[in-house]
Amino acid sequence: MIQPRFITFEGIDGAGKSTQIPVFRQLLEKRGHTVWTTREPGGTTLGESLRELLLREPMAPLTEALLMFAARREHCEREIWPRLRRQNMSVLCDRFSDATYAYQGGGHGVPAQVLESIEQAALGDFRPDLTIVFDVPVSVGLERLANGRSLDKFERQKADFFERVRAVYRARAAADPRRYRIVDSSQPLPDTRRALQAIVTLL
Repeated sequence: MIQPRFITFEGIDGAGKSTQIPVFRQLLEKRGHTVWTTREPGGTTLGESLRELLLREPMAPLTEALLMFAARREHCEREIWPRLRRQNMSVLCDRFSDATYAYQGGGHGVPAQVLESIEQAALGDFRPDLTIVFDVPVSVGLERLANGRSLDKFERQKADFFERVRAVYRARAAADPRRYRIVDSSQPLPDTRRALQAIVTLL
């Protein structure tokens, strides 16, 4: 029996997650996995309602973090855990707890130990089996965002904010290389796909 996996995708805005997650899903399905894809904030009715508030409304960074983990707990209870534990499905999630450490922690300055306490209360010891960090220079990410579409409040942040976010992602990946894989998503799409294929073959 194929072991279901919980795999999360992270990176600064403009790193290319939305483009690459469907590619990864196809690669995983070819290996026999039944796959469900979701996102954060979101994934449930409550999560999608909170998403609108989190992406649009100004609020204190700690408030953001608390709402993120509230939505995340609901997401796990209603959608993620049942699929992993009872339906034998692999779950791919566009952002998870690492994003809160990177954005509310690195970007906005909420202390990591505060986030760790909230994470433990909300999720216990539950963590992703694998986290893929799509890494690009901040200048590349910002250039990709400047395509004329309406940006949310995080996407409108300045370069120094994204430098701090990127630094947290890279530091977390360096601290736990068994769980994290960094993919250079500034390279051409075929090269990124080959990098993802190499990761899938190890699952």
